[in-house]
Amino acid sequence: MNSINHIKFKVLLDYYLINYIFFDQTINKFPSLGESGKEYLYRKTMGKEIERKFLVNGEFKHLAIRKLEIKQSYLSVDPYRVVRLRICDAKSVLTIKAPSENAKFARCEWEYEIPSAEAEEIMKICLPGRIQKTRYIVPYMDHKFEVDLFHDRHEGLIIAELELTDEEELFDRPDWLGEEVTGRPEYYNSNLIKE
Repeated sequence: MNSINHIKFKVLLDYYLINYIFFDQTINKFPSLGESGKEYLYRKTMGKEIERKFLVNGEFKHLAIRKLEIKQSYLSVDPYRVVRLRICDAKSVLTIKAPSENAKFARCEWEYEIPSAEAEEIMKICLPGRIQKTRYIVPYMDHKFEVDLFHDRHEGLIIAELELTDEEELFDRPDWLGEEVTGRPEYYNSNLIKE
């Protein structure tokens, strides 16, 4: 098996295990776990992404404390099981996202850091389309906004993301923050790769 096919096999195997071991369809086959057992397994195997998205209509770059170059592709853009590969400077991360039950906009999230050389190989078997963007880390009051300036065919699109610890968490809005687009599929990165 050549290196690309070997990597593809490993990724698809992990993807299969995540879908069929960590999700309800398998966990629910073990009633002896009880509800507390299921909750424990979920806590131990996944994180939760609570994120709000906004368009940007003002100057922000001079406020940034860090700048990152990002490229990312996808192995799956199914909204029930998004699988993203991201290379950010020297760090490469494979991320799986899925809806979180009874949540407004929170999502389940698993992240696995992988060697950069393998990430470059996996990029070759991802779905068509790639996101290229520059990320600016912009602190404001008690939070840090991640502001993405998109390149290539999405040149000019700027989206600010804010990670929260709770869906009802309050935060201050800087002057440069525009319309909120949380939950609007046309602004999902996984949809921006589509023609």
